[in-house]
Amino acid sequence: MEVSDLSLKIGGAQILEDISFTVPTGEIVGVIGPNGAGKTTLFNLISGVMTPTTGRVVLDGRDVTNRSVTQRAVAGLGRTFQTSSVFPALSVEENVRLAAQVSEGRALSLFTFPRRGDRATSRARDLLGEVGLGDRMGFRAGDLPHGDKRKLEIAMLLATDPSVVLLDEPMAGVASGDVAGLTEVIRSLHTDHGCTVLMVEHHMEVLLGLVERVAVLHFGNLLAIDSPDAVMADPTVQSAYLGEPV
Repeated sequence: MEVSDLSLKIGGAQILEDISFTVPTGEIVGVIGPNGAGKTTLFNLISGVMTPTTGRVVLDGRDVTNRSVTQRAVAGLGRTFQTSSVFPALSVEENVRLAAQVSEGRALSLFTFPRRGDRATSRARDLLGEVGLGDRMGFRAGDLPHGDKRKLEIAMLLATDPSVVLLDEPMAGVASGDVAGLTEVIRSLHTDHGCTVLMVEHHMEVLLGLVERVAVLHFGNLLAIDSPDAVMADPTVQSAYLGEPV
């Protein structure tokens, strides 16, 4: 994925300014910065939720700057949000099956009942096993603890076969006892599925243990993008974001 000179101005306010970076295939990059730095806005521009004032977004060599959210999803871009987004009244299995149906070009409809051996159902069950929810397929999705909802969202993403995944604060609201398991599920996006991952995360221990590079946003500007060790040692980053050496 390539982001070139991406900017957003709303009224007279410059929200993001000339953001440029490339994420090679299969790499995991973390995005950090204080509240209001523009992290979620950056994800909104990459995923098509918002339209940039200037700049472009390239996915797998294709310029998707003017593509819709749906078109970007079809092109291989998947995203999670800060708050869990599942169908709470449906079962865990049905949530993933619906995502798998859509990836096969079928209707997003509960009334397309699965047949024995239905590919979407088999895919859903396999993915739920991968993320550690194989024993909760019949549970109502809305009844899952928050950490399991996050795992469910990732299974739903994987059902669409994404090449690039944006994770917006996946650990937000997750109980401490669920952090390690969810971390391994996120790691599997890279190791088992070969996804390119861009993630915003305030849980620094988790982020630094996962990513290969860290991008630092500050007041809408890209302050640095480098290895975790280099970024953490950068005096400018420490002064602007961390406040003190770490």
